[in-house]
Formats: sequence, C-alpha cells, structure tokens
Amino acid sequence: MKNSKFLIIFTDLDGTLLDPETYSYQKAIPVINTLKENQVPVIPVTSKTRPEVETLRQSLQLHEPFIVENGSGIFIPLDYNHLTLPKRNQWAGYHLHHLGCIYSEARLGLEKIATILNEPLRGFGDMSEVEICHLTGLSLEEAKKAKAREFTEPFVTPKKVTPERLNEIVQNLGYRIVVGDRFCHLIGAGAGKGKAVQWLVDSCKSAQPDAQITTLGLGNSPNDLEMLKAVDIPVIVPGNKGIHPGLSGKGWQVAPAPGSQGWAEAVREIVLGELGESV
Repeated sequence: MKNSKFLIIFTDLDGTLLDPETYSYQKAIPVINTLKENQVPVIPVTSKTRPEVETLRQSLQLHEPFIVENGSGIFIPLDYNHLTLPKRNQWAGYHLHHLGCIYSEARLGLEKIATILNEPLRGFGDMSEVEICHLTGLSLEEAKKAKAREFTEPFVTPKKVTPERLNEIVQNLGYRIVVGDRFCHLIGAGAGKGKAVQWLVDSCKSAQPDAQITTLGLGNSPNDLEMLKAVDIPVIVPGNKGIHPGLSGKGWQVAPAPGSQGWAEAVREIVLGELGESV
C-alpha cells in the first residue's frame, strides 16, 4: 500500500470467494497470488469467526486485516504498518477495532428475544459441535471454530415469526439482526459489514492522505448489501441459480460464474482496468 494509487479488495467468503457447495477457493488461487505480488490487499468480510478466517488466511498466505462476525470485529495484525493505530485494544495477537457487542451480550439478547416471543430459540451456544455439524454440513473441526464466537450469536431462524416482527423486537432491545433462511445472526447495533469496511477505508485514507484509493467489493447475498454500497466498485457473485433476488436490480457488475471462478474472472478484469496489471 505504498503506491500513490492502489486498490483494496473486500470480499465475502461463503458463496463468493468460496464455492457454494464445496467451499473450495482453488480457482481463485492464481489471481490471489498475482494480487499479493502486486501488493493489492484482499480483506475478508464475513459472518465467520476469527478462528475460521485465520485458517483460510494461513492457507492463502494473506497478511492484511480482516473483518469477522458481520462487521463486529476488525482484526489488524500487530506488524501491519500501513495504518496508524492505537497500541491499546490488543486481542489474540491483533489490534482490534470492535463494533457492536461482545458474545455474552449477544447471548443475553437472544434470551430476551425468546422471552418476548414466548418460544425457545436455539443459538450456537446451545448446541454441541456435533449438532452444528448436522445443521451446517461442516466438519467437526470446522464446527468447533464456527462455535468460537466472540461478538455475535447465530440462531435457528424461527418459522412462526415474520422477519418484520423479529426486526422490530431486536431493534427495540438495542441490537441488529441478519435474517437468513436457516440461521439469523444477532449482532450489536453498532456493527455491520458496511460500517466495518468504511472504518477501515477511512483509516487507510488517514494514514496515507495523498493516496488515491479505489475499493472493490464482492458479495453474493443481501447480507453483503451494506458492504457493496460502501465500496467504489460493487460486484455481485451469482449462485448456481443466478443472482440472489435480494441483490437484483442494482445495476451493479455481475461476475460471470458462481464462486471462486466468477470471483477470479471479475477481479482479473477489474484489476486489469484499474491498475493496468497483467493478471
């Protein structure tokens, strides 16, 4: 990030950089390697936990900051020299910029929601690793990492409650919610993928005020909407059945294929146009 003009890539993981069914990123590896050679940061922005993202970062040899649990935590490696950061708020070997709530507060919020609805709500904290495996298709080791929440609580989406009613309850309690088909994620009111991306971009601009920064974001679901709105170049990665209905009609660029292949092709084309690099 020493150039006067540079690109930052923010990317969702599941169904975006990772293939929808297999979670493979193999088809994106050549492009990612070229991005690293050209010092283009690739920053995960995901609902996954820190341990889950650490495994991926180690596999891909990524060394930039990353955003976890739907924008609740921004982790910056201690040796990352491209931002001017306070020396406090160190967490698990990183600088942490924390948005929203911590896990105990999310658990308390889930209990309050269940009381108001007068029905039990099962969060990851109520489940064994084996049960999470059955519900998600993750391996036992992956389920262990998915269960290692630090800020937010996923819970099984209640079938008898409308998303509107759920949102109303959650907002009245001072939280936010990301509603999904199988799971909802209870997060703090100050958290969000878009807010986290904006904070990181603003921090980069403060550290290098003379630099011309262009941001690219890639996502595949409505959960990525705030992130895609926060970047200069939003790209939708389609699923196997096409664009998610919640992202249609935006006029944004659409990757030519699902998962890692579409991710790689879209990034290759954009980086070629923005930086003139051969990827």
